[in-house]
Amino acid sequence: MLVPDLPGLGESEYRSDADYGYEAQASRLEAWIDTLATNNLHLVGSSMGGAIATVLAHKMTPAPASLTVLNSAGIPEHTNVDLDAPFESDRDAILIPRDWAGVYRMFNSVGTGRPTAMGVAMTGLLGPDLLQRTASLRHIFNDMLADALAPARYLGPNTPPLQVQWGDRDVITPTRCVDWYRKVTPQADIHVFRRVGHLPMLENPGRSARKLAAFIDRHSAGGQLC
Repeated sequence: MLVPDLPGLGESEYRSDADYGYEAQASRLEAWIDTLATNNLHLVGSSMGGAIATVLAHKMTPAPASLTVLNSAGIPEHTNVDLDAPFESDRDAILIPRDWAGVYRMFNSVGTGRPTAMGVAMTGLLGPDLLQRTASLRHIFNDMLADALAPARYLGPNTPPLQVQWGDRDVITPTRCVDWYRKVTPQADIHVFRRVGHLPMLENPGRSARKLAAFIDRHSAGGQLC
């Protein structure tokens, strides 16, 4: 299993002069994967990671054995959207907290929208680091918004075997985004979880893991998970 920190995030290096758009991030991961002895790779990504994994899955040669996205960013909320039109986000106030109240709001919005023990714990554990990264997060977020729907342009007949997991109470990437997958990738294995928000793998880990494992088994020949 390969679990990289995305460039500019986690413990990876952040550079103020770098491009952190979806295309650039996918190209960095593609170059990294090319240095590894990988075969029959399965890509899995959540939120921003889902958007980057979508672009990456269509860039890789050979293509990955499968792609799984959980509440992916980069997907239109309506099926008649012009993918090349300018995009404005109204959720940066949630995703880029400026103070402790913002951190609390962020971690209690990614779930069902109500305060939870997990949200309170994540506020305490991750809050100090997030508040130190406000400038870098703003840079990364703006770079993604510059071509916000890039992942959606890749989806279609040439998409690798695709699983979509989504929470029906997500306030970050609303459930109506799933309609885009139904339109352009009707062959996708789609699961919408009831009473789940933005993070199915944390809010309903057992069911999310079972769906993922079964999907990978159907498309696997002893492959690696990334």
